Amino acid sequence: MILSPLLPPDLPTGLWLGTSNRAATTDSTFEVEDPATGEVLATVADADSADWNAALDAAMTAQQQWAPVTSRRRSEMLSALFSELTRRTEDFARVMTLEMGKPLAEARGEVAYGAEYFRWFAEEAVRIPGRYATAPSGLGQLTVTRTPVGPVLAITPWNFPLAMATRKIAPALAAGCPVIVKPAAETPLTMLLLGEVFAEVFGRFNVPEGLVSIIPTTHAAELSAELMSDPRLRKVTFTGSTPVGRQLVRQSAENLLHTSMELGGNAPFVVAADADLDLAIEGAIFAKMRNGGEACTAANRIYVDQSVANEFTTRLVERIAGYQPGHGLDETTTLGPIITERQLDRIAALVDAAVEAGATVATGGHKIEGAGNFFQPTVLTEVPAGQDILTQEIFGPVVTITTFDGLEEGVTLANDTEFGLAAYGFSSSTQGAAYLSTHLQAGMIGINRAAISDPAAPFGGIGQSGFGREGGIEGIEEYLDVKYIATS
Repeated sequence: MILSPLLPPDLPTGLWLGTSNRAATTDSTFEVEDPATGEVLATVADADSADWNAALDAAMTAQQQWAPVTSRRRSEMLSALFSELTRRTEDFARVMTLEMGKPLAEARGEVAYGAEYFRWFAEEAVRIPGRYATAPSGLGQLTVTRTPVGPVLAITPWNFPLAMATRKIAPALAAGCPVIVKPAAETPLTMLLLGEVFAEVFGRFNVPEGLVSIIPTTHAAELSAELMSDPRLRKVTFTGSTPVGRQLVRQSAENLLHTSMELGGNAPFVVAADADLDLAIEGAIFAKMRNGGEACTAANRIYVDQSVANEFTTRLVERIAGYQPGHGLDETTTLGPIITERQLDRIAALVDAAVEAGATVATGGHKIEGAGNFFQPTVLTEVPAGQDILTQEIFGPVVTITTFDGLEEGVTLANDTEFGLAAYGFSSSTQGAAYLSTHLQAGMIGINRAAISDPAAPFGGIGQSGFGREGGIEGIEEYLDVKYIATS
């Protein structure tokens, strides 16, 4: 077994079944690399069919014991998870930085954000809705309650390896459901470390064995197909690409599973003529460069009114060009690596194709030679319409700037996409802000702000960005069935 000395010395590398960290049923392992250096950080158990079926068996047993637990007890347990995860912030931040690449300061921010889902759903656990009323006809009473849907498969991505998991696990536990977590093969270490938190807290609360299992594997397609064909599984929640999401939805149809799909995005960022440019620049930096652009809510396409385009572009280019690529453990680093060499090549191909078609490189534009998967922070202007870089999710530190004449044209350009996850609009006038709010087409809209992710708000998209919501008071509903009881 390989375990880098940069990682916590007792970091689990097996799989979690209930509160036990154990080896897979086979001797197979896979390597987890540091994308900033290409060095192997750890070898991790590569689970197979016997392992994920054992997790489902355990989840079924846990379901019968966990569903009747009082909402107050669930709430207290989730609050304890929040406290324990927060206490171990530095451990989690370091592991995330090493396996995913984000700067340490951003990793700490993700720990705080991810932990907050435990606290938020601790509060929602005791507020599961229901109602009682007399039928309008006078013929009896109507009672509406909620019951847990049952065992959940949560498939999580590599870009936010902690927060994208906690915002699925927390509402499931709050609702009374057990969870099987399949972390991304690029970043399983964060979830395996979270297994330690579950084991510690679950032990204190005498939680049933098998309530949460963590199954690292390189056989993702086999796992999802096999578990989703088992009628005991009742829900799948996925964050990832739209093509994979479509396949999972097709697979879910046979057993009519509850599904939540948080899929791709290609967020527009619209700057009106009357926008506060200081505010818009700060917003564009956050919306584009957070997590190095490896975020589904990243602003890939900036549309600026031509009357302010020169000033906006000059200032934004200066800021983006100032980003410092490097290893995330270096506190001077402000831009980490791309997750894999394959993704790095994909970004380079998008940029090269746009430049060949006539786009202008205002800054950056190339891979950074040497160890690690680094791409220069890049701004492209005058990108011809129809280029792939305008229509595909970039997932890197590259942004395009396009001008428009009047807000109506800007919004039309912004909405010219199959995706509909997030959109941003900046205007100093009430009329402009209202127009942007009303006419931008996305599940989440930021008006004069770019920080839109919040555990108290429903996260999710429309169109090819998926369906279902995570977070907010809406998030727990995804894990509940509605039961209507008629009495005389």
